[in-house]
Amino acid sequence: MRLTEMTSSSLITFDISSTNKEKVIWELTEAMFKEGMLSSKEEYYQAVLDREAVSATGMEAGLAIPHGKSPAVKKPGFAVARLQNPVEDWESIDPANEVELVFLIAIPDGEAGSTHLHVLSELSTRLMDSEYYEQLMKATTPEELFQTLDDTTQRKQKPASSYDQTVLVVTACAAGIAHTYMAAEAMEQAGESLGIRVHSEKQGANGMEDRHTEELIQQADAVVFATDIAPKEKERFKGLPYVQVRVADPLGNAEKLLHRALHNPDGTVKGENTDSVEYTASSEKKQGLFAEMGQAILTGISYMIPVIVAAGLMMGIAKLGSMPFGLVNDINDASRFANHPNELLVILHHLDKFGFMIFQFMYPIFAAFTAYALADRVGIVSGFIGGIFAAGIHYRFWGIEDGVASGFFGALILGLAAGYISKFLNEKIKLNKNFQAMKPMLIIPAISVLSIFLLNFYIVDPVFGGMNLALRNFIESAQSSGEIALATVIAAATAFDLGGPINKAAGAIAIGLASDEIFPLTARVLAIVIPPIGLGLATVLDRFLVGRRVFSPDLRVTGQTSILLGLIAISEGAIPFMLRNPIITIPINIGGAIIGASTAVLLGAEQWLPLPAFWGWPLVEGSILAYLFGLIIGALFIAVANIFVRFALLKRNRITI
Repeated sequence: MRLTEMTSSSLITFDISSTNKEKVIWELTEAMFKEGMLSSKEEYYQAVLDREAVSATGMEAGLAIPHGKSPAVKKPGFAVARLQNPVEDWESIDPANEVELVFLIAIPDGEAGSTHLHVLSELSTRLMDSEYYEQLMKATTPEELFQTLDDTTQRKQKPASSYDQTVLVVTACAAGIAHTYMAAEAMEQAGESLGIRVHSEKQGANGMEDRHTEELIQQADAVVFATDIAPKEKERFKGLPYVQVRVADPLGNAEKLLHRALHNPDGTVKGENTDSVEYTASSEKKQGLFAEMGQAILTGISYMIPVIVAAGLMMGIAKLGSMPFGLVNDINDASRFANHPNELLVILHHLDKFGFMIFQFMYPIFAAFTAYALADRVGIVSGFIGGIFAAGIHYRFWGIEDGVASGFFGALILGLAAGYISKFLNEKIKLNKNFQAMKPMLIIPAISVLSIFLLNFYIVDPVFGGMNLALRNFIESAQSSGEIALATVIAAATAFDLGGPINKAAGAIAIGLASDEIFPLTARVLAIVIPPIGLGLATVLDRFLVGRRVFSPDLRVTGQTSILLGLIAISEGAIPFMLRNPIITIPINIGGAIIGASTAVLLGAEQWLPLPAFWGWPLVEGSILAYLFGLIIGALFIAVANIFVRFALLKRNRITI
């Protein structure tokens, strides 16, 4: 397949006069949409902007290659613009680059290995050839540029025997096309210039291409990982000096990277066995501590999200299935339904309990994979145990009925601690090769688990469990306050930890007051549903309010689920947002819950039954409109506040989305 089959002369324009990067990309996106390449130009355009936020797509000599992978791409291809006026502020590998020629590449999801993607990768590689690029720049009309696309020049390869040193390269970017192949090509060209044999393995949209063989690895002197995502199967390169950089770095510094890999590497890939892979690096080359912790937390959240979704769906199915029987709020009563003569009610009862059981593993999974991100496999066990402590599961085995769990703060601290402890042990403990298997299977788990036990016993449970207990006591003391003050306290406590110990304490007090007909449950039930619905709305509204996404793709998916779970009164759907940015999320959640609950109470809404989900809304007394108005106001406050706060911090590069 030729490059000209992936575009058309109508997708090549010479008449764009804008000097704004976003406007140039938008005009090319519209051209693709008119050609039938896209099902949604807005969705694809946002995917391109998200990719722009990862790393520079401006190159050098006037070239830029923005690209995006999206389900909105119906067929892969590219559009081209020769700009009338150069764009001077296009973030580029060469800081002095003024963009004049733009290739916008559209990549569908799920086309790995297709001929189309091989052709697009060929385009990226050809653009690294200076002679080919000069021919494109000499074109004076769209038709001439179109015809030039398939006029290629071939570089002459030096025979392998003329090389004295060998450097392996692994390239990978988020989209898996342009930068992946251009970085590989840049390294190979630099190798030819320096007389160094360079082999590149591309881990892109087509899967793992030109995979390094065991024989080649044995011959190599060093390896360069030029990746924006985690490279696959790093353990193959154990024993080799390595350099780790972003995928765009070779495009302007390929020769320097080769020298660095051979003479001043970041460290050595040290894999003593297949279960434990270590990387040692000099202190000045290590990733920043907070960035490292942030990436670990992101990993933990990504593995936790399916647990929350699965648990919420199981409970949702159970409660929706019991609606025709009028048992939504009672289906979890084991004394009535565990052995009920109606088999359907028995199944629904156990399905509800099953969902609740899955929720208990939310924090263990989060902490386990947070530790895994820091220490690889050796961190999973101690991280999982730390998550069990955070969830309070240990109290059941210790016979402590009133134990207060440390919640999400405990999961954060214990997960990170497990990772760093396991990583430290893995790096520092050295054994004879005959006893190497003991380290990951016995020594590291034993010491790290014991360390987590002691950390939790002496610090995490006393401090954070104690803090939660103090908050619970404060809630109890607020029972004698006025109506709005009590509603404020109950709403704030309910929204504070989304199903955690403070939330449960507020629920116990609120239900007790309602059962004694002292104070309705209005504030309680609204504060359950407002945070997950508000955070879910934030992931939908951000691009309309500030013109871009302020949440990462995984949180955008979580946001859709969070709205659904909020409607069925499962607030845990919002926990991934809280774990990602607790300092931002918790105060806004509390503020939105207080605003929504207080508004509904002031306007006369009353809910005496513990039915926060949508099926309980018709049972609201006083004014259902006041109830819904409070819900909407609270949810919108959370959505808008999150969007603008995160947008402001993103512009200052203060947070990771």
